[in-house]
Amino acid sequence: MLIDAKQAFLQEDEQALITRCVSGCQHAFRDLFSRHEKRVYALSLRLTADPHSAEDVCQEVFVQVWNKLDQFNGQSQFSTWLHSVTSNIAISYLRKQKNWLQRVVSFEEEGMEQADVESCPMLGGLDKLIVRLPERARLVFVLHAVEGYRHEEIADLMGMAVGSSKAQYHRARQLMQEWYENE
Repeated sequence: MLIDAKQAFLQEDEQALITRCVSGCQHAFRDLFSRHEKRVYALSLRLTADPHSAEDVCQEVFVQVWNKLDQFNGQSQFSTWLHSVTSNIAISYLRKQKNWLQRVVSFEEEGMEQADVESCPMLGGLDKLIVRLPERARLVFVLHAVEGYRHEEIADLMGMAVGSSKAQYHRARQLMQEWYENE
């Protein structure tokens, strides 16, 4: 009962914060940013598998939130809306990369060792396996298993067939299971 009351208070408090942000209060936006920065960065890092790209995505997310916060209608939780914005921006960011669907992330080519990414303090055990996945499999896995998107939604978001989404998810699970068993 106390948890429900506390959560209701936090949601009311967040709604008040959002209202202040929409009216242009930069201090309120700083508070909103502080509340959600780590989760947005973590999702961005899972999707991009690159700390620098994740920072770029995170920055773009909060620029978009500042510009479009008045479009948040409150029918869902703010965090749900924010994660949707983050997923869309991360995928758009990756699409802008050269040959994004064919590109295999090579940490050496990007000027960083895979160990640098895997030693990132934001990455837990599962996340260290996620960032090793090929890009398409990683995106589908994160969107489906972590963020709860349905394969139909992922297919629309990524411009692929539903069967491809399911196949990439299956591939990601197989690879992660193999890596986990071999560690």
